[in-house]
Amino acid sequence: MSDDIKTPDHPERGWRNFYGRRHGPTLNKAQKDYLDEDLEALSPGAVDWDVNPERTPIDMATRFKGKPVWLEVGFGGGEHMIHMAETYPEVEIIGCEPYINGVAMLLGKIRRMAVQNVAVHPGDARDVMDILPAGSISKAFLNYPDPWPKTRHHRRRFVTQEHLVPLFEALAPGSEFRIATDICDYVRQAVQEVPKAGFIPQFEVPAAFDYDDPQEVSGDWDTPWDDWLSTRYEQKALREGRKPHYLTYRKPEA
Repeated sequence: MSDDIKTPDHPERGWRNFYGRRHGPTLNKAQKDYLDEDLEALSPGAVDWDVNPERTPIDMATRFKGKPVWLEVGFGGGEHMIHMAETYPEVEIIGCEPYINGVAMLLGKIRRMAVQNVAVHPGDARDVMDILPAGSISKAFLNYPDPWPKTRHHRRRFVTQEHLVPLFEALAPGSEFRIATDICDYVRQAVQEVPKAGFIPQFEVPAAFDYDDPQEVSGDWDTPWDDWLSTRYEQKALREGRKPHYLTYRKPEA
């Protein structure tokens, strides 16, 4: 993973830090075709600052045909997003992913599976949350996010107030926020930070344990959700002896 990257954005907004990779190995011709031919039509709305400098909220009823809308932050290769879209055809799912190789992988899956109920933003989830109307998202997913393992980099993780507060505002009362991770220290930070934004944990936090020991972090967050699809990131974690954790939070009812 690359070091700090500062990307210049629309002058009316100024700078927003982005940390991580936007590009990986050279895309093959098919992947380039997916990006050229399919991506624009799958946009969730006017996300780009050059197109929507006033940050006018998405007309959710028109764009998503009045269906419930879910949000996946950092969909990686897109396998979980496609699985959920196929499992719940009555729902629309917005996926955000700045890593363009992952976006190309998802677009290939969309073509092959002929999935119709997804929208794709090839960039920072914060730009989408900027224009989501309050209370417009029914469920959100954060699956195997970048762990940023060095202590000085923990502020870059998604489970900080910079990300959690706008997510909380976008979620509808009573909606669910799921986090899957194999990084015990990420569990620690989530347990500390997510409730500060207003979310209520739907699991019991053990009274005392060592977050640095995967075998000691146990509880009802060890069991995946009934509709969970184990991703390639999870399979890699399991092969390397790391233990997955599944944290469920809920936004309080109004």
